[in-house]
Amino acid sequence: MSQITPFVIDIPQADLDDLRARLDRTRFAPAAPGDSWTYGTPESYLRDMVERWKDFDWRAVEARLNAYDGFVTEVDGQRIHFLHVRSKHADATPLLLAHTYPGSQLDFLDMIEPLVDPEAHGGTADQAFHLVIPSMPGFGWSTPLVDAGWTMRRVAAAYDVLMRRLGYDSYGIHGSDGGAMIGRELAIADLEGFRGAHVLQLFSFPSGDPAEFEGFGPEEYAALEHLQWFQSVGGYNQMNATRPQTIAAGLSDSPVAVLAYSELFESFGNGTSLVRPEQVLAQATLYWLTNTYGQAARYHFEEQRSGAEPVVSKGRIGVAVFRDDFRTIRSLAERDNAGIEHWSEFPRGGHFAAMEVPDDVVADLRVFFA
Repeated sequence: MSQITPFVIDIPQADLDDLRARLDRTRFAPAAPGDSWTYGTPESYLRDMVERWKDFDWRAVEARLNAYDGFVTEVDGQRIHFLHVRSKHADATPLLLAHTYPGSQLDFLDMIEPLVDPEAHGGTADQAFHLVIPSMPGFGWSTPLVDAGWTMRRVAAAYDVLMRRLGYDSYGIHGSDGGAMIGRELAIADLEGFRGAHVLQLFSFPSGDPAEFEGFGPEEYAALEHLQWFQSVGGYNQMNATRPQTIAAGLSDSPVAVLAYSELFESFGNGTSLVRPEQVLAQATLYWLTNTYGQAARYHFEEQRSGAEPVVSKGRIGVAVFRDDFRTIRSLAERDNAGIEHWSEFPRGGHFAAMEVPDDVVADLRVFFA
């Protein structure tokens, strides 16, 4: 099926009323000693965010999304919802923006106008982009997830079909985390017309060969320490990879469970996140209203069971490393990716740089796709 159908987001008021009623009936877990982030999402944080959530204006978020042309189509048997925002410059660079987990199309709202209309945002006409912003299968309105086996490689293949269906025989991609993994899969495929993948991370890790450490300095060892910290607080990875349907039961029944399980937006409480409370609430509300967190969590499960063998990517890649995110180690990244043509580092910003420091991401995209 290649039909592309216009789609307008219109959440029933009854669903918003139900959310408010559930928030009013929230039963909080007893606070852990010190009520800090040491044990996970603190009770005090949740109490504050729930009060903010009661006054949160979802309709304003809905209007922002609906300000851009939205569509649905079917690829590989799966419904895919996407925004399609064309620049006034006909020869603009086609760019797919691939969101992360636990993110959504909302990741990119502050980047859309600077990318499609650069002249109004400190750029020049030759820096304009046509944007395609899909919801990953199982996220947002790209639901329900119709079958098993949705890995990042399969999503990448579906996105290529989507771009070519829209008439873009040549395009690039930008993404973080899951979106970065999708971008790398497209770089591996390196199909005709592929203009490159701009990513915030390349997940290349030590192989165990002592020789890999010979050129390491303070920056590389700091990156390894950050990785160890990330693994020490990233229990959701293990839960999603082994029992996604178990956690889905709670996430589908309690909005506060969705909020607490989204602690990655707060950088697991290490005090570095620049994501604003209203951005966190917008993401949590979208996940709650679409009842998609459980489906989104399955990607960890599918990736661990994909049986995919490591492959060296030869396609064109650009990397932007933000200080408070997973810091890609360049020598390891170049071991696994032969086509790295651009590397930049930023003194602020983290895992959700598109929401935290959107101007920096936009500027780096302009450079990479120049």
